[in-house]
Amino acid sequence: MTSSDPAHSPLPNLRHHHHISLWIGQKMPHQSSQWPCLVLSLWLWIGGQMIQVSASHQHFHPHSIKITGDITLGGLFPIHARGPHGLPCGELKKEKGIHRMEAMLYALDQINSDPELLPNITLGARILDTCSRDTYALEQSLTFVQALIQKDTSDIRCSNGEPPVIRKPERVVGVIGASASSVSIMVANILRLFEIPQVSYASTAPELSDNNRYDFFSRVVPPDSYQAQTMLDIVKALGWNYVSTLASEGNYGESGVDAFMQISREAGGVCIAQSVKIPREPTAGEFDKIIRRLMETSNARGVIIFANEDDIKCVLEAAKRANLTGHFLFVGSDSWGAKSSPITELEDVAEGAVTILPKRASIDGFDQYFVSRSLENNRRNIWFAEFWEDDFRCKLTRPGIKLDPDKKKCTGEERIGRDSSYEQEGKVQFVIDAVYAVAHALHNMHQDLCPGSSGVCSNMDPVEGRSLLNYIRAVNFNGSAGTSVLFNENGDAPGRYDIFQFQMTNHSHPGYRVIGQWTNNLRLNLEEMQWSGGDKSVPDSICSFPCKPGERKKMVKGVPCCWHCELCDGYQYQLDEFTCETCPSDMRPAPNRTTCRPTPIIKLEWNSPWALVPASLAMLGILATSAVVITFIRFNDTPIVRASGRELSYVLLTGIFLVYLITFLMIAEPGVVVCAFRRLLLGLGMAITYSAMLTKTNRIYRIFEQGKRSVTPPKFISPTSQLIITFILISVQILGVFMWLAVIPPHTIIDYEELRPPNPDLARGILKCDMSDLSIICCLSYSIVLMVTCTVYAVKSRGVPETFNEAKPIGFTMYTTCIVWLAFVPIFFGTAQSTEKMFIQTATLTVSMSLSASVSLGMLYLPKVYVIIFHPEQNVQKRKRSFKGVVQAARSSKKSMSEKQNGETKIEPDRTQ
Repeated sequence: MTSSDPAHSPLPNLRHHHHISLWIGQKMPHQSSQWPCLVLSLWLWIGGQMIQVSASHQHFHPHSIKITGDITLGGLFPIHARGPHGLPCGELKKEKGIHRMEAMLYALDQINSDPELLPNITLGARILDTCSRDTYALEQSLTFVQALIQKDTSDIRCSNGEPPVIRKPERVVGVIGASASSVSIMVANILRLFEIPQVSYASTAPELSDNNRYDFFSRVVPPDSYQAQTMLDIVKALGWNYVSTLASEGNYGESGVDAFMQISREAGGVCIAQSVKIPREPTAGEFDKIIRRLMETSNARGVIIFANEDDIKCVLEAAKRANLTGHFLFVGSDSWGAKSSPITELEDVAEGAVTILPKRASIDGFDQYFVSRSLENNRRNIWFAEFWEDDFRCKLTRPGIKLDPDKKKCTGEERIGRDSSYEQEGKVQFVIDAVYAVAHALHNMHQDLCPGSSGVCSNMDPVEGRSLLNYIRAVNFNGSAGTSVLFNENGDAPGRYDIFQFQMTNHSHPGYRVIGQWTNNLRLNLEEMQWSGGDKSVPDSICSFPCKPGERKKMVKGVPCCWHCELCDGYQYQLDEFTCETCPSDMRPAPNRTTCRPTPIIKLEWNSPWALVPASLAMLGILATSAVVITFIRFNDTPIVRASGRELSYVLLTGIFLVYLITFLMIAEPGVVVCAFRRLLLGLGMAITYSAMLTKTNRIYRIFEQGKRSVTPPKFISPTSQLIITFILISVQILGVFMWLAVIPPHTIIDYEELRPPNPDLARGILKCDMSDLSIICCLSYSIVLMVTCTVYAVKSRGVPETFNEAKPIGFTMYTTCIVWLAFVPIFFGTAQSTEKMFIQTATLTVSMSLSASVSLGMLYLPKVYVIIFHPEQNVQKRKRSFKGVVQAARSSKKSMSEKQNGETKIEPDRTQ
């Protein structure tokens, strides 16, 4: 049933042909009018190359395995690695090559022994070595199409004149493979010309999903577009947004990275820091340059890697040389998967690497099959002897070949898994599923085209390629791992992945651990993950750390994952992650600046020092004023009280009392009633006080001025007249206040601007009456006019003998009051920018008013009270003055002042009393 065919030449004796006529057997696609010319040109080139292929490569490795059968399948496997220094093939690949190829042989054995699947039909095979090189695989795969080439042998004769007997090559109805995407792409371009369906077990390049270009290509593994989506979901689940990509040059690596970048752009949230390509033939030091380039964006610790295992190993070695163990966080594609070869002796660098593999299971039946293989029972595998030597590290004896003394001799008694390590390669399941997919398609085709027929009927001889493709795309069966095998309209299998992480400290020995799976959506067990040194916390791979609450993102132009954080300062709060907004005037930002909060409202509290001091002074003043009033009432008819002008004194004391009282209204909590009384009494008390004083000083001044000119007394000097004048002056203030109340009714306001310092934590809203600084000054302005006028009269009356009047005490009172109010102005307006403006101004105003009232009370009335209380003997009636006496005193005073001005000083006896 089996035979090896090491020297099989695709076109024997072609070099003797004088004329070659090529045509494509059976049906060929007629896709354009140029198609015959293209085919003719192609096959003229192929004809010239075929001889070179058979001649040049048969000396390196046997070409193929031939297994006879009713229907033949082709097989493409990377039995050997790419050869060095221009050689087509290199060292043997045990897992990716031999394991996978044996999986196809195992599947054929199972199918041929299954009475339910393809009964009475035997599947054969022609299996070729691709040597992991796309160009070499293309040359080898021409074997699959030779049966479709009809050769004109009419001009060829044997030496005896007989026509030659040319063996008809077997017809391959479908091809299993290839492994690498670049190889599958190259081969698919040839197979589609001859309508030979191809089913790959490992090629995942997204490019192969193009059903227009690769319409005869199918695969039992999902494309890298699913893989890229899985890797993107992993990156997002780990909280990364800034990663680099690393790809081996070629279809697999480049298309995988392109798919990842495209999906990440469409999904958003992940930025690519560096996109580095590993050359197909890297030079010395190339991988060190790659590591240095990746470190240019050292924050991008995550590295998405689509590379072959040789390149992966070189990258890890370069990272270790650069002393960057533990820095890079690799997310590897299925080319890394759960393989041990790329990380051997580099486990510390690879620790924490997250890798993915199409969801798979270990096939127990294959394990039993493979460990039972030996040199005796596996002669159909022409590469098995080479595998045996490599696996057991021994040397088989061959005639004419000298045994290497450094290697032990193979006994043939060695056993796989006993004398060597064995672990089933990850894609074995998919090789078996690919073979079964074609077998099920052939079975369904046989049932439809050959009903009731045993064996291959004429309708299936030959098997029509496009029809078989349709049957392959329609299969749906449970594969070797129990999962369904099916294809979509592009020939792709559904995406099902296992997610691994390489861990060192969670097991007794380093190894890959399943941490999740992906089937259209990600299920990742973060609790099972661990990183360098056994750390359970997920490392960062981000361009910029998240901004703190109250900070906005200022994006870096062109890099949506990178930003600078700017604090929302002053009275701003964070509206969203990119915007700061100013809080409304009645609000201030919260401590974390993510929202606004109401600004606290304050008022002058009674327990504040700014209130206690003025209130204390006012209370003492009220007590003193009350004491004076009580004394005056008690001694109302005594000479001192009568001589002081009782009527105006009571009026003046009332004003002083109101001046003290206004302090409590200024401190009290603002309300409509309080604000109304503030307006009324703020200026009224002072207006009453200074109106009475002005009336007194004016009376004295007029009396003595009139006395200097005549003996006729001036008008309006009686007590009644004085009261009338005083109340007229007071009424001006009252009238102005009532007009103010009528035009602008009193109300309270909350001033948020007055106490709004740079630090919003100190911002306060101040509850106060609607009285601005200007309105306060306007309210006091009339009283100030009265005070200044009174001071002028006091100055003019300073020469009046003190035994006749109160001019001098009033004068001293006014001088002192002016000093107090002159000090008040700079204090009141100089604190306008202070954070405690309201407190300072209120305290300054009330203290100034209390001091002016105290000056008036102390200088005008306390001496009288002192005499009344402590020296009652002086409170007696003296000789009553007549206006004539006043005139004489005025003239005497005038004469005395004139003499002083002339430098003469005479002492005159006092005759006025």
